[in-house]
Amino acid sequence: MLYKKIYLGMLLLAGSAFAFAAGSGEKNDPQKVLKSIQLAAQKLSYSGTFVYQQANQIRTSRITHVNDGGNEIEKLEILDGKPREYIRRNDEVSCYLPEQKLVQVEKDVNPESFPALLTQNAQALSEIYHIRKGESARVAGLDCQTYLLDPKDGFRYGYKLCADKNSNLLLRAQTVNTRNEVIEQIAFTQLQVGDIDRSKLKPGFSGAANWRIENLTVQSNISSGWIVKQLPAGYKKTKEIKRLIAGGTGGKTHPVIQMTFSDGLGAFSVFVEPDSEGRTEGSIQQGAMNITARRVGDAWITVVGEVPASVVRQVVSSLEFRPVK
Repeated sequence: MLYKKIYLGMLLLAGSAFAFAAGSGEKNDPQKVLKSIQLAAQKLSYSGTFVYQQANQIRTSRITHVNDGGNEIEKLEILDGKPREYIRRNDEVSCYLPEQKLVQVEKDVNPESFPALLTQNAQALSEIYHIRKGESARVAGLDCQTYLLDPKDGFRYGYKLCADKNSNLLLRAQTVNTRNEVIEQIAFTQLQVGDIDRSKLKPGFSGAANWRIENLTVQSNISSGWIVKQLPAGYKKTKEIKRLIAGGTGGKTHPVIQMTFSDGLGAFSVFVEPDSEGRTEGSIQQGAMNITARRVGDAWITVVGEVPASVVRQVVSSLEFRPVK
């Protein structure tokens, strides 16, 4: 879930590495601060290591991001478990799988990696969250300012965001429940902003230039006919795509539809695929993540999101297929 948020660019990188820090006027407007945090993640060049903690699981990754003449180039290295690298150039992502000597390429991808945060409809955040300035803190050796987002209803979690006071780059994001307990967090442990060595953006695996390349089949902006009749307040559909996924006997592929919904910060996805034998319906929760799977007619539905369990239940129970005319 490291690629999970959508961000849009507006300006070219110019001047110093801290060109997108919020001005004095913006720092008094939390909504503008959030926009500045997002813009910093897109437009600054930086490299650092961050830790993602979800329940009792801890995962470490390293990110290198460069804005080169308006083009975003980013490398994400997974440092725990099976080695993986993701290299993104704007909306094209290449996933390097060393054990298979394979590079999977997917186009028209919404870039969704920390420290970017907000989604397409982030302008409505003030309608569903109380946004206020919190205390000063220190993360990865840098002074940061905390901003608190308290939900106005039970359809979303709360957040504590800490942004570097100089660059406005997000250093730590914490997800909290109704008791103000941190149930998930992601934070830099080391960070360098500006003057990034471009060679760090190259694949780190020996011989990767000769690996097999697989172009993933993705149809974007589709209309499958699946709808959520009772969508929780504040959420909007941000994308609907169809992939062909390998599986089953003989390496056969089958279509999987993915619909993504977001309130500008919290998000969940609905996956729809053909049902098959041997699957068990049920729900699990880990940290802020809730997952529910069930059959709806001849389809197997999986709803996954960093949203309260009540949201996932409401979505699953109100899914309906209406043939597209």
